[in-house]
Amino acid sequence: MKILETPLKPEEVADLRVNEPFKVTGKIFTARDAAHEKLLDLAKKGKEAPFDLSAYPCFHCGPVMKKRGESWQVVSAGPTTSIRMEIFEDEFMEEYGTKIFVGKGGMGEKTSEALVQHGGVYAHFTGGAGSLMAGSVEEVEDVHYLEELGVPEAVWVLRVKEFGPLLVTMDSTGESIHRDISEEIDQNLQKELEKL
Repeated sequence: MKILETPLKPEEVADLRVNEPFKVTGKIFTARDAAHEKLLDLAKKGKEAPFDLSAYPCFHCGPVMKKRGESWQVVSAGPTTSIRMEIFEDEFMEEYGTKIFVGKGGMGEKTSEALVQHGGVYAHFTGGAGSLMAGSVEEVEDVHYLEELGVPEAVWVLRVKEFGPLLVTMDSTGESIHRDISEEIDQNLQKELEKL
């Protein structure tokens, strides 16, 4: 199984294909709805992001965190339903060059087209496996917008070792397992309706 190390190499990401499993070692960051809005608003105002968002995977996640002294510990970090971020991801890739998005449930056509344009992938992480993910976190390196957005919506920067396994379900060639499944369901439904 491939292990991608950060900062990400764009060519390694672009080479990933649907149904290919991989893991990530290095840094990742979390970003849900409010974090996407915040970061895109910064770009519109001509302000810098707090770090290079192109270098690390974006994990659609609202982690459960515990503070011990001055340090934070990840209790659980399961994936958020990614379709919620569909309205942001094409613009996010355009502004920040982020190449890997991780979540659950897949994303839509706008994101698929942007992944092709920017050489990115969407990868599925099993829902309900938040404690497994937490076990791969070596350190909580930083947190941004915590006071403004709160724990689940803040941007957490996590140093991980072999985070995964992640499964590519949308790739830079335009392939999408989610689209294929949706089309198959529609075809099967149509067949059943024709029998009535």
